[in-house]
Amino acid sequence: AFQHYYITNNLRMSELDGDSDEAEMVERPGPSLAARPSLSATMGYHKLSINNRKCKIVKRDTFTKMKHEKAKEKKKRRKTAAEMREALGDAAPPKPVPHTTESLRAPDVTAVEEGDEEVAADAQNDEFAGYFDCQTTPKILITTNKKSSLETRKLLDELVNMMPNSEYIKRGKVDMKQLVKESVDKEYTHVVVINEDMKKPNSVVVCHLPEGPTATFRLTSVKLKKQLKRHGNATRHRPEVILNNFKTRLGHSVGRMLGSLFHMDPEFKGRNVVTFHNQRDFIFLRRHRYIFKNSARVGLQELGPRLTLKLRRFQTGTFDTTGGEYEWYHNHKTMDVSRRTFFL
Repeated sequence: AFQHYYITNNLRMSELDGDSDEAEMVERPGPSLAARPSLSATMGYHKLSINNRKCKIVKRDTFTKMKHEKAKEKKKRRKTAAEMREALGDAAPPKPVPHTTESLRAPDVTAVEEGDEEVAADAQNDEFAGYFDCQTTPKILITTNKKSSLETRKLLDELVNMMPNSEYIKRGKVDMKQLVKESVDKEYTHVVVINEDMKKPNSVVVCHLPEGPTATFRLTSVKLKKQLKRHGNATRHRPEVILNNFKTRLGHSVGRMLGSLFHMDPEFKGRNVVTFHNQRDFIFLRRHRYIFKNSARVGLQELGPRLTLKLRRFQTGTFDTTGGEYEWYHNHKTMDVSRRTFFL
């Protein structure tokens, strides 16, 4: 049998590279040169083979090599599976579905199935039906807390530019209840209030008028237009609106409330689209301009702003922190127990 020399796992990396003359060599019969195992197979992926290395640099290099070889093997398996599916054609087995937090979502009794007639009937009679039927035109008042910073006002400018038929009015010393009352008298359909902490915007209150509901969101990951790479300049055309992945009754209500901020008769000439994408109860707001390069390819250019919303409270009426009735309220002690439980 052809003889090979294998280096035992308890050697240092310098011995593994052959730099040391004192490397302990073990002579034993082995397989052919073509079937010789790789470095990762010889040293093992388990933590023990890495933790035995006392030098941090050696640990890092060893792990990097093993990770690289593991990625190569995974790429090879994917290529083989793709060739097999192409060869078998329609007789090929279905593609395996990866296990993600979204796919392992805990079952919810309020989940909405596609084509649910009861949900469709409720949508035709709720407070947002007029907006989606293009019978009601949204008129939005956007303001801030009583003392706003420059960063918050910059965000307001971009929100006013994004939402058609909206305007910014300085709040002054008016409290929230009085602001809602005056907005109803002036026939506004929505009030959007941006609150801040430490001179940075941190929450959004969206109040539908005249009878609610009211939603309070935590605001994170705010990026203005100038902070985005290769951003475009938006036009004043009415955008298209995409509400994606709202799967529960509460999610439908929140999604329709956000959609009612925009006119449902878009101007396709502007090629602008606003997306509210829900993933793991985080609502990602993005605005793009699209262009069809050919029949199969579409180009996107982000227009900004970019921000993330997370629902904290959903109130049935207008804003009222003392006597208001809450349809849903986030309680982190009972609701954040499992990472697989989502509410939208």
